[in-house]
Amino acid sequence: MMVGFENKLACEGIVGDGCGGGRIFYIDTQILYAHDPITNENIKLLQQIKDAKAISKEACIITIECETTTIKFDLSKMLMIV
Repeated sequence: MMVGFENKLACEGIVGDGCGGGRIFYIDTQILYAHDPITNENIKLLQQIKDAKAISKEACIITIECETTTIKFDLSKMLMIV
């Protein structure tokens, strides 16, 4: 994890840990983005995320903890897991 990386609505993709290694995943205005620090490009992945409290990533799955629900997004399929 990057030094000073303490924002609960952002997480880092670790190189070698599945999809999105080296990218930063974050939620801003109810949208999940992937930020590529090499190209400085932001890619929208998922919209209408309401009341997000925390985000984490393990392998290819991004987990978003919201006020009343948990959202799982599979980066390998670019789909929400139901």
